[in-house]
Amino acid sequence: MPNIASIGTYLPCWGSADRRVTGEDEDAITLAVEAGRAALDSGGTVDSVVLVSRDLPLTESSNAAVLLAGLDLDPELEVTERLGGAPATLDALSSARSRTLIIGVDLEPAGAVAVLTADRGLGVRTNARISRSLPVRTRNLAGAVHDYGDPRLLHERGLVASLTESWLEKPTMVAGVDRKEAGQLAEVDAALPTTGASSGLFGLAAMASRELSGNLVAVEQGSLSGIAVSTGSVTVHRREPKPRAKSEEPVASADELRISLAAYERAFNAKVRWEAGRFTGSDELDFPPRYQVDADSTLRTDYELVPLPRAGTVYSEATVHVPVPGLPSPYSLVLVELDGVGVRALVKVAGPHVGLVGIGDRGRLVLRRLALRSGVPDYGYSFEPEGVAA
Repeated sequence: MPNIASIGTYLPCWGSADRRVTGEDEDAITLAVEAGRAALDSGGTVDSVVLVSRDLPLTESSNAAVLLAGLDLDPELEVTERLGGAPATLDALSSARSRTLIIGVDLEPAGAVAVLTADRGLGVRTNARISRSLPVRTRNLAGAVHDYGDPRLLHERGLVASLTESWLEKPTMVAGVDRKEAGQLAEVDAALPTTGASSGLFGLAAMASRELSGNLVAVEQGSLSGIAVSTGSVTVHRREPKPRAKSEEPVASADELRISLAAYERAFNAKVRWEAGRFTGSDELDFPPRYQVDADSTLRTDYELVPLPRAGTVYSEATVHVPVPGLPSPYSLVLVELDGVGVRALVKVAGPHVGLVGIGDRGRLVLRRLALRSGVPDYGYSFEPEGVAA
């Protein structure tokens, strides 16, 4: 039986109180990193990562390198990318080993939750698992989604039939369905913000925050997974800013710059791993890490990588109004002086804050999708002012 030490939640700022949507600079991986870093705010050791979603950006490749870099985790850690919805996430949680970070991510509606298992904490155990076939939503080879369009069938032969078969006809909380159905079928109406892979973990966070014990059920079409949640000590970290209208966000032009994968590969670690180089016998940090040439023209390559702080103060700022192909315009650039290391980093300002950041403002560096080139997400860091994730 796994125990949960901490839970981290993340909602994008765009959308309404009932339905959040991602920004131009966000995708499933940036959402997963935000939730994962929130869960790790209290510390803790991670031995493996499980990522569950139906919206992963690279389905023909791996998203593990970006995910681990954004979480400041060892690139040698095991990462399992799991295709699934709400039941798949609870299945991953109930079978997880200690020191596993499980992350559920959704894009419609948008949100992400991460939980870190440990030897002690909030206890959960499997008490129901039903696999039935009712494919009311399908995707063809071209990627187009088709909905069967019979909500009554989905409700009666999907949700209600699965609950009856599982002997959990009145669970404490139901995830994976809209708020109206969840409120009718569960003891507690939690008004969960998502209905996909993250919804079960949002339900778990709600039960932990309210100190509730009982049965948590996650459903998807005809399938169901349920866990019994006991009492225990767990920390819930929420990064859920107030919603803003999507119309306020700068929009990228239809033009696109093609990617050079050779250049992408060379710059990957420098852009995505927030580290500086330090040479033997020197306290000076080089960011990004790079070789040096001594006075006698000897090439020095013996630097070690040092993690950089992800908080700092704006040293200077500029807002660019000239359109750039494939990038939202206008956009702001800031030179951020990182705390306590004597390093200044030039980064973009996160989408909601373009033109609103000034010299002296404090904030944190967050992983964002800076561009989408030839179908490849190009990640890097942006500056987010203090107070927006409260």
